[in-house]
Amino acid sequence: MEFEKIRQAAQAYEPNMTKFLRDLIRIPGESCQEKGHIDRIAEEMRTVGFDRVEIDPQGNVLGYMGRGKKLIAFDAHIDNVGIGYLENWKFDPYEGYENETEIGGRGGSDQMGGIVSSVYGAKIMKDLGMLNDEYTVLVTGTVQEEDCDGLCWQYIIREDGVRPEFVVSTEPTDGGIYRGHRGRMEIRVDVTGVSCHGSAPERGDNAIYKMADILQDVRALNENDDADETEIKGLVKMLNPKYNPEWEEARFLTRGTVTVSEIFFTSPSRCAVADSCSVSLDRRMTAGETWESCLQEIRDLPACKKYGDAVTVSMYEYDRPSYTGLVYPIECYFPTWTIPENDVITQSLKQAYTGLYGEERSGDSTVDAERKARPLIDKWTFSTNGVAIMGRNGVPCIGFGPGAEAQAHAPNEITWKEDLVKCAAVYAALPVIYCENTK
Repeated sequence: MEFEKIRQAAQAYEPNMTKFLRDLIRIPGESCQEKGHIDRIAEEMRTVGFDRVEIDPQGNVLGYMGRGKKLIAFDAHIDNVGIGYLENWKFDPYEGYENETEIGGRGGSDQMGGIVSSVYGAKIMKDLGMLNDEYTVLVTGTVQEEDCDGLCWQYIIREDGVRPEFVVSTEPTDGGIYRGHRGRMEIRVDVTGVSCHGSAPERGDNAIYKMADILQDVRALNENDDADETEIKGLVKMLNPKYNPEWEEARFLTRGTVTVSEIFFTSPSRCAVADSCSVSLDRRMTAGETWESCLQEIRDLPACKKYGDAVTVSMYEYDRPSYTGLVYPIECYFPTWTIPENDVITQSLKQAYTGLYGEERSGDSTVDAERKARPLIDKWTFSTNGVAIMGRNGVPCIGFGPGAEAQAHAPNEITWKEDLVKCAAVYAALPVIYCENTK
C-alpha cells in the first residue's frame, strides 16, 4: 500500500473538496427537502468520473465506482436540521465562511463533509488505479436521517435490493474510529380519565394526576440504582452481569436513559378536569435492550399497573413523505448496534488510518490535544443510519467521518479542511486493505 501517494492525492484535492462543501452549505436542505443537495451531489459524482449514478424512488443518490464483486459502501446523510434562533449565529449559516483551516456553515460537520470526503475518496481510488475486480465502491447521499435515522437504508436494502458487504458511516467521529452507539426509540404513554366541572373535581377522574404518578415512576427508572431492595430498578441494571448477558458491550456503550420529551392533554375547558393526558418518552437503549423490553418496562411500572386499562403504552410510527413524495412507514425504533473491535472490518479501518496518520487521533491545532487524549477506537453519543444498516438488517457498519459530534445541530457549526483530507485518504485505502485481509 503506497500510503504517501494516497496522502498526496487527498491533499491535492483539498480545494475541490472545500468548494464542493461550500456549495452544499449554501443549499438549505432539511429532511424531506433535500432535492437541491441530491442534485448537486449527483453532478459532482458524474464530474469526477463515477461509473454509475442513480437516484432511487425515495430520493437517495447512489454512486458506483468500479465493477468488482464485493460491494463496499460509504454513507453520508445529506439532510440538515434547521438553523434555530438566528441571533445565536455569528455568521450566515447558509453563506458560511472559509479560512485557511476551517469551513463554517449549517451541515459542515453534520454531515455533508462526509459525502464530500467519500466522493473524493472514490476518485482517488480511480486516479491511483486502486480499483480492481475484487470490489466496487458505493457512495450514498441519503435522505430523511434527521427525521428518522436509518429509514433511507431500510429502503435501500429492502426496496432497492442493495446489500453491501459492509458500510462506513461518515458521520463525524472527531478523528476516531467508531464501532457503534446506543439505540433509541420513541414511546407514547396515553392515559384516560373522566371530565367534570372544576368546582367539584372529586366527581371526575383527572388524567393529569394519573400521568403525574406514572412520570414519577419513569423518573425512577432513570435515577434509581439496581439494588435488590429497590422496587423500580434503574436502567443502570443493564451494566450488571446479573441482569444483562451483554453487560460488557453495555458498559462500552454506557447505560440507557429515559426522559419525557413532550406532554399533551385534553379537557373541555380551563374550568374542567382533564379527561386525557399523553406523553412522549425519549428512550436511549444500550446493548441487551429491545423495543419489546422497553415497552414492557413501562407497562410494568407500579403506577401503570395501578391504573390498568386506562393506560396505553405504544411506539410511534414515522410516515412523512420524502421530497419525491414517497411514503415509507416505519416504527420509531432505532436499534443499538456494535461491531466487535477485533472484527476484520474494524481492524482494516484501523490499519488504513494508522498506515496513513499514526496510532493516535489527530486534527486541526484547535482540537488536536483533545482528540489525542481519547482512544482511537470509540463510539458515538448520538444515533446514525447504522441503526438500520446493522441494527435492523445485520449489514456490518463502522464509523469514520470528518467533523465533530459537538458541532452537530449547534449554532456556528464548523468543520476542518484537515478532516476532509484525512477521511478521503482513509476511505481510498480501506477497500484494498480489507480485500487483502479477507483473502
